[in-house]
Amino acid sequence: MARRKKLTPAEMAAQAEAMEAAEIQQAFEQGTTTLRDLISPSAIEIHSDYFRLGTKYGRTMYIYGYPRSLYTGWISPIINMDEVIDVSMYIYPVETAVVMKNLKTKVTQLEASLNINAEKGRVRDPELETAISDAEELRDQLQVGAERFFRFGLYVTLWADSLDEMKFIQQKIETIFGQQMIFSKVASSQQEQGMNSIMPQCMDQLQIRRNMNTGAISTSFPFTSADLTQDKGILYGINMHNNGLVIFDRFSLENANMVVFAKSGAGKSFTVKLEALRSMMVGAEILIIDPENEYQKLCDAVGGTYVRLSLNSDVRINPFDLPKVVDSEDSNDALRANLVTLHGLFRLMLGGNQITGSGQMVPALNANEEADLDQALIDTYARAGITSDPLTHQSTPPTIANLYDTLLHMDGSGPNLAQRLRKYTTGTFAGIFSQQSNIDINNQMVVFNIRDLEDELRPVAMYIVLSHIWNIVRAEQKKRLLIVDEAWQLMHYEDSANFLFSLAKRARKYYLGLTTITQDVEDFMGTKMGRAIVANSSMQLLLKQSASAVDVLSDVFKLTEEEKRRLSNFPVGQGLFFAGQNHVHIQIIASETEESLITTNPAQKKQQ
Repeated sequence: MARRKKLTPAEMAAQAEAMEAAEIQQAFEQGTTTLRDLISPSAIEIHSDYFRLGTKYGRTMYIYGYPRSLYTGWISPIINMDEVIDVSMYIYPVETAVVMKNLKTKVTQLEASLNINAEKGRVRDPELETAISDAEELRDQLQVGAERFFRFGLYVTLWADSLDEMKFIQQKIETIFGQQMIFSKVASSQQEQGMNSIMPQCMDQLQIRRNMNTGAISTSFPFTSADLTQDKGILYGINMHNNGLVIFDRFSLENANMVVFAKSGAGKSFTVKLEALRSMMVGAEILIIDPENEYQKLCDAVGGTYVRLSLNSDVRINPFDLPKVVDSEDSNDALRANLVTLHGLFRLMLGGNQITGSGQMVPALNANEEADLDQALIDTYARAGITSDPLTHQSTPPTIANLYDTLLHMDGSGPNLAQRLRKYTTGTFAGIFSQQSNIDINNQMVVFNIRDLEDELRPVAMYIVLSHIWNIVRAEQKKRLLIVDEAWQLMHYEDSANFLFSLAKRARKYYLGLTTITQDVEDFMGTKMGRAIVANSSMQLLLKQSASAVDVLSDVFKLTEEEKRRLSNFPVGQGLFFAGQNHVHIQIIASETEESLITTNPAQKKQQ
């Protein structure tokens, strides 16, 4: 049987030393590959009002006081701060039965206090009455399941490279919260607990919470990005939420239509002209209907075509023109589509299907007159050699004078309709729309000025110009913007309102973006077609509004109370910019050169 050799003391010491060295080596190798060692800071210092991780200073704050009501997105200014901060929210659901029991007790106490004050003849306490009202309302909502109850904790940790920088950031955060009547405090002597509460390990060691119902909790939804910047597009202005740039391509949306609402002097024409100028730089063609001669300076500066429509001008537009379309489907329907458009035009010329203030429609033609007019239009085209066959559409189109002659020799209501149209053929309004077209708008910017037309002729002119532009758009698809200023004038008549809505609905198919501008919000939104145009516009810009218009727009765009308040107090050039599902508070900005070209401010014009 073999015997184990007995080790000498020196050998035993050497063996023990080797084993210890192996353990140290193993521990060292394990430590270098541990994730904790890789990510842990070099040191952690905990002080009463801040802590230090490595070279970074941190300070945790908590929210302890809220106003009576919160508006949606109230936390967005904090989330979008251009500082390094961490925000942590803890939401604890509470059983409804427990809350109902506590609310019942609370209401009993409040009402008892109210009765005691009344018995002692004390002055009424509005705060006490409001508390009772809020508690009762919450009880009702909880009872029917419309609300739930939660405990809510909100902590903010700010990071800085120095104590002075940390103090500056803290003041910014306290100012933003203070403006909204939200009160914050540094977690004094609890910075370690605050640091742990803000870490992504769901440990609420501060446990500073506030009771909130479902509605209040929903307003603090944190994922509200105020960023509206794309890789392509044009600059619209400055994002007032985070001082970022609003760079956007309206053609990237489901449609490129836009509506602009503002009171006079709020900057709506300035904004639209700025967009038109910048859109030209990226290759878009601009077509404008200008009722107030506001676009001539811009048009001249860019070498555009300025078409002045008046009874004294030589410009002629024939509403009987047919589009020179290349699409076979559109070619087959070109005559029929133009007949429908002409029906609307002549109803407008003959008095219009006017929409009264109560929303009722007063027809311009009866059923017999409609039928006779339809037959007269078909016969007038036929006499010019134009039928439903697309090959005949290259013939010279007829004019209103030819229609007048056809109606005059018809039976039934034809002669009467001819007499009513006579002022457009040989009467006061003769010439401008009763002869062959002589305009060439092959230019990147074309402005149709209708300021010098009589008030009675303006809606007719806007309708005819829109129809003429629509024919051009259908003939050749290009990236175009069509700007209709003072669009409320078209909303008073059913046919012109329907035609504008038809453009908004079909524009995307022809690579067209329709911009509708109006300052009479009530008139525009008071009609079904006006609301439909807004619904078919993926972009909206709301600048400063009158008090009466704010309520109308709030109902349509579902504005919060804070947005409603801002909307009537915006300075010139600021507003709410909606693009798809995103919306931001925007400041419209222009360079000195751009401003000199597009301003309509008389004082600035005089200085130039």
